[in-house]
Formats: sequence, C-alpha cells, structure tokens
Amino acid sequence: MFQEVSQPQIVEITAGLLFNGNDELFISQIAIDSRQILHPEKTLFVALRGAKADGADFIPQLAEFGVKTFLVHHDFDENVFPDICIIKVADTRRALQLLAKYERSLFTNPVVSIAGSNGKTIVKEWLGQILGQKYAVAKSPKSYNSQVGVPLSIFGIETYHQVAILEAGISKAGEMAALEEMIKPDLGIFTNLGTAHQEGFESLESKLNEKLSIFEDSNLLIYCADQKLVSDQIEALFPAEKLIGWSDRAGYEFTRSVKLKESGARLILMKSDLSTHTFQVPFSDMASLENITHVIIAAMTLGQSPESIQEGISHLKSVDMRLTLKPGINDSLLIDDTYNNDLAGLKVALDFMQQQRPKRRKILILSDLLQQGSPEKIYEEVTELIRKYQFDQIFGVGKEIFLLEREFPEFFKGFTSTGELLSSLDPEAFANDMILITGARVFGFEEVVNRLQQRIHGTTLEINLNALTHNYNFYKKLLSPKTKVMVMVKAFAYGGGAVEIANQIQTMGADYLGVAFSDEGVALRKQGIKLPIMVLNTMEESFELCSEFDLEPVVFSPEFFESLASWCTIHHRTMRIHLDIDTGMHRLGFERKQLDGLKELIQANPQLEIASVYTHLVGADEEIHQEFSLSQLKAFEKMKNDILQVITYKPLIHALNSAGIVAFPDFQFDMVRLGIGLYGVEVTGKHALALRPISTLKTTISQIKTLEPGETIGYSRKGILISGGKIATLALGYADGYDRRFSNGKGYVLINGKKAPVIGNVCMDMCMVDVSGMDVKAGDEAIVYGEKISLKELADQIGTIPYELLTNISTRVKRIYYLD
Repeated sequence: MFQEVSQPQIVEITAGLLFNGNDELFISQIAIDSRQILHPEKTLFVALRGAKADGADFIPQLAEFGVKTFLVHHDFDENVFPDICIIKVADTRRALQLLAKYERSLFTNPVVSIAGSNGKTIVKEWLGQILGQKYAVAKSPKSYNSQVGVPLSIFGIETYHQVAILEAGISKAGEMAALEEMIKPDLGIFTNLGTAHQEGFESLESKLNEKLSIFEDSNLLIYCADQKLVSDQIEALFPAEKLIGWSDRAGYEFTRSVKLKESGARLILMKSDLSTHTFQVPFSDMASLENITHVIIAAMTLGQSPESIQEGISHLKSVDMRLTLKPGINDSLLIDDTYNNDLAGLKVALDFMQQQRPKRRKILILSDLLQQGSPEKIYEEVTELIRKYQFDQIFGVGKEIFLLEREFPEFFKGFTSTGELLSSLDPEAFANDMILITGARVFGFEEVVNRLQQRIHGTTLEINLNALTHNYNFYKKLLSPKTKVMVMVKAFAYGGGAVEIANQIQTMGADYLGVAFSDEGVALRKQGIKLPIMVLNTMEESFELCSEFDLEPVVFSPEFFESLASWCTIHHRTMRIHLDIDTGMHRLGFERKQLDGLKELIQANPQLEIASVYTHLVGADEEIHQEFSLSQLKAFEKMKNDILQVITYKPLIHALNSAGIVAFPDFQFDMVRLGIGLYGVEVTGKHALALRPISTLKTTISQIKTLEPGETIGYSRKGILISGGKIATLALGYADGYDRRFSNGKGYVLINGKKAPVIGNVCMDMCMVDVSGMDVKAGDEAIVYGEKISLKELADQIGTIPYELLTNISTRVKRIYYLD
C-alpha cells in the first residue's frame, strides 16, 4: 500500500502545479490503469502517455467513478474538469518515478536489487521463496523491472515487510540512472551479461557499465567471477570490501564445487574463511545452478542459516516462473499462477484474468499468502479484490485463508491441505469457466492444474503475450499517433491461435482485425471479440453470416460487388465493405480500367458502405523491389482519389503491411495492416533485433535407443549411424506441422541447450534425432523453434519462408499463453 501523502505533498515531490486542491484529502494508492482502482477517492491516477493510449483519455470515466486526484502533463486543460484535483507536471512518467523515490526513502529495511541479462526473475522468485520462510518479503511482481514497473513494485512495499527484492531491467543507454535513484539497493546481485537488447548500446562493455551503475551506492555486490569481462569490470569499478564474488576457481569470497547426480546436484560452497556448506538442489542445468548459487549466497549474506536455506530449496523446482493461460477441461480456461505468494502477484494475475474473453463463471483457487504480515489486514485486501473481480466460487487452501469464509460464506470452500482439495475436486463440475489457480510453491498447486487442464499433446506451442505486446508497441512507435492499426489474425493468427491472440490484440488497443474467411470471423465473434473484422475471402453463401456477425467483406470485382449489393437489397440489409485495388499484385482487386464502373456501382448501391479502400504491396520486404513498390503506392494514390470523388464520407485508406511500415513510413495513410511482424519476424531485416519471437514450439523425448554401428533409422532406412550411437524419438511429426523437409539432418532441435540433428525421415507423428554423447533421458524437453532457434534460420534450411512454418503448426498442438 502506498504510504499516505497529501495533495500538496505530491505537488512538492513532483514539482507540479496544483489546481482545485484539497489539503484534507490523503492519497494511499497510485494507479496507472483505470481497471485496477479499489478506493477511487484515495487514489492518484497518473496519466501516462504510451504507444497504446494516453491515460488522460480515461479521466472522464474515472472522475465519474469517484477518483478525485489526477497527475497529468502540462498541456492538459484543467478547466474541463473544475470539480477534481489536477496536478500538472512536465512528464508524468518522471513524476511517477519521483513518487517512487520518495516512498522508497521511507523504507528502512534491506532492499536487494537484481540486474543482469538473464535469470533476474528466477533469482528474485527463488530468493523471495527462501527468505519468505522466515521474513515478510516484498518483491517485484512478475518482470516489473522497467521505468514504470519499478515504481509500481516500490508502491507494493508495505511497512511490515522486512526485506524488499526488486528487479532492474533496461533496454537502452541512459535508463539505469532513474532505476538507481528509485531503488537505492543495499545489496546487489549481478546475474550475468548476455546479448539481449544489444541494439540499444554501443558495445557489450557500455551495456555492462550501464547495468552496473545501479550498484554504485549499494553496500555489497554479489557476482560470478567466472565471466571474465564482468569480473574485470566489477573489480575495477568497485572497492574490494564491497564485493562478494563466487567462482568455480579458488581466490574469491566463495569457491563453488558442483557434483551432478542422477536427479539434481550437490552444490558445495567454501567461504574465504574455509567454512564449508553443502546444499542439495533439484536441478542440474548450468543456468539453474548459476541462479541458485546467487540465491544461496544472497540468503546467507542476509543472515539466513544454511539449514533454513536448504529447507527452502527443497520446495523449488526448475520451472518457468510465468503466468500462463492453458486450455482447461470442458472448454474452460486455466490461469496457472502456481508459484505466486504475495498480494502484488495476485493483483497482476487478477488483471490478466480480467483481460481474457468472458466465460460462464469466474473461479478462484487460492492458497494462504505466506509471511505477508497481519492476516487480518492481508485478507481484508484480498476480500476487496474478490469483490472487485466478482468471483462466483472460491476454493481456499491453508489456515489463515479461512478468514475469507466469514466474508463469502455462500461460495467459499476451505481446505487445510492441497490433498484435501484434490480429494473433493470433481473436474466434470467445471465447464466453460475461467479458473485462476494461484498459490505459494509449498502448496503444490501444479497437481490442481494437472487435474483441471485439457489433456495435453506431448508437443505444445507456447505464446509469449508480453513479446506480442512488445512487438505491437515497436510498430506503433513507427507510426503517427493518428494512424490506425489492423492486425491480421488469418490462418489461426499465423498459427498462434486466433481467439486468444485476438483477445490480447483487442486489449492492446488495435483498431481492426483481418481474417481470411468468414468462418474465422464468426469464431472470433462467438468468443466475445468486438473489434471490426475485415474478411479477405468471402463466398456468396456466407453473406448471411457476414451480416449476422457484423463482418466486413472485401469486395474485389464488379461481379462480386453486384452480387453482394443484390443480396443486401433483397434482404433489406446494409453492410460495410472494403475495396481491394490491384496495383501490381495481380491476385485479386479492381484494376484501373474498372474504376469508372466501380464508381457507378458505389453511387447506385448506398446499402454498401465503403469502410476502407486498400492495396497490397508486392515486394515491400526487399529493397530490390523498392521502385516497383513506390510505383504501386503512387498508382494507388491516384486510383483511391478517383474513387473518393463519388463517396460523400471518408473511408479508411491503407496500403502498408509489416514490411511496408518499416520501408515506406511516408505512406501510412489512415491505417496499416500488421501481420508477420507482430509475431516476431521482421522480414526487411532492418529491425530484426528489435522484435521478440512470440512462440516457442516444444516437444518431449518419448524414448532413447542405443544403436550398433551401421544400424538404420526410420522409414526407407534413410537414417544411419555409421559408428553407432544414441537416438531420441520425439513426439513430433509432419501431422503436427513439422515439415518433412527437415529430415536427414536438415533440421535440428535443442535439448538441454545442445543441438540434436534430425536423423532419418520425419514421420507422421514423430521424428528421431541424434543425441550421441548427450546426457538426455525420456521426458526431457526439446525446443523445435523459439528464441535460440530462429524461424528465419529454419526456413532458410529448407528453402521456404517463416510464414509457412508458423501457419503449418497443427491445431492438435495445444497452445499455451503466458506472461514472462
């Protein structure tokens, strides 16, 4: 809870100008999202300006809701709202940071900050869980480590917290100064240095220096000395008495030794005073071992005993710390938040739930919130959240959670253990429900998720919704604020799953959706998607569906125009349509010689409203076609102007696809069509590092076989191990969309970070890979594509394009959506 401040205090902290102030009104909550306000009168709404929206646009509805105090930019007209308090500042984001700096100064207990390229969130979560056994811990929710995320994390620090753990993440030079000013860490942890966000820095060294600057005033800094560039720079910048280095080599504060076992590893740490501590950890991969070493040393530095640390480690698992949307039984949706243990994380999960498409009921399965201070105070706030988000059923597990029973006696069911809950849980009682499952790791709620989720094929396609948002915002920044965005979700949203992708796009603030066929649009409408939908290929037999479900067909020929106009006349309907103008694609569309006839048709058929006029560029992704693309755009300008002469209103004009947005920024017109770029593929090659891949295709090893020299593998005996070796059979084949052209070494997967080439022919439901010399076992995960295997690279291997690989993934492969 934000520690109370008055309106004049806010003015002083932010160097703002006050209008219509009230000295007696105190603020105890900061909000940047209009959907997350619990106590409107005590809330300060900070109107941030971003790629998606201007927060000031929500002020009228928030004022009506009861919010009294607003922080806005200097150019806001305070006279429009004479009955509310307006505080005007030069930059609302900077003002938010200054408020966070003030709130941080009121917290006198230790603050831990984690910086680095990889592992920040895992280290934060694991450290929080281990310290949480003994202390009340505040920590950044999810990956709240940015210029806005850090202030929100600080506002979540309560007076009863005994330690706070905050991530610090940056993507370009100059950003860390603001984070350092707010966080002011007492203890720092630097995880490692990688190439993520490298495009924002002159060099790897400059990025390292920027990241390290957050620790300039910290008392102690934990780091791994085995990354030479990192250790050299840290040891040059900071005094020795401030450093807690660890290494697999002697000579540092901690010397580490790792003994791998069949399941997990034994990790031995020897301090410089020769005292030795041994820990049993449940994983053996190098990244997890690095992360847990940082965690153990940090916990020891903060005074936790090795015995208590080992107890905490026993509850950790090598899993992704992610908020995940999964298909549930009987068409339900599950939100898997089975590692969460605090109010801040619960609020994020609730907001994520609110953004999903509506379901029959909202159900909450919640454990005790451990080490969170006064139970009465905590569950008072949980009660407010449950009321705000209007749950129909609550299942609670623990001891303190029974406090909710007196508030919700009619729909609360309490259990003392997860086993007791599972014994009474009937999966068939759920149908078309939204189920949020959130709880501390020790409660083992993964079993609840397993009980309620739809049976999962061994192969899954994971969709990162944060990456989707990142890519959308990247393109928005290239556009004029007035330019609208149509997002193409045809072909099952390029393989990602049209309904969930469309819902996320709707939440992000897109203006239009584009689908290939009317049945795709109907499916979206049936799942609650409200955005306007353009249908590229409409058959005459689907005119009724277009009218019933408010879909807008593309009209591409005089004959089709006449047919649709006639249908509307006979059925006394009107319909919004989009005119496709052929400027060189020579696929569909009106040609120049047909424009006079088209104009006559438009004038004679007012029942067809022209929603937009557009064309499609043939080669915007290749510079070799730049002149032709420009000629297309110039021809389109003339043709659309000719058409507009007979239209008394203004339809939208659009020509640019993802590649066109990058290549021809001067031709944005009224709207652009964002397709492959949203899904993480920047086809021009100019901004490849700026986009994030949104999907990861994963499968599992079904079986391991050891073969003698000369034995063959698969159909037609195409695979052969000349010297013998070991193969793994994967639960992935061409029926799942894994192209047969990846056979015989053309494709590979990653298993435990190592390449395993395909051997033999890809089969319908499985394929085999060569794992000779690798430590693998049945059940291990194999990455088919994702961050470390680019779609572009795979497509090049078999002479195709990323579009084909994305859209080929079968619908039998389950889609799982998550926030990282």
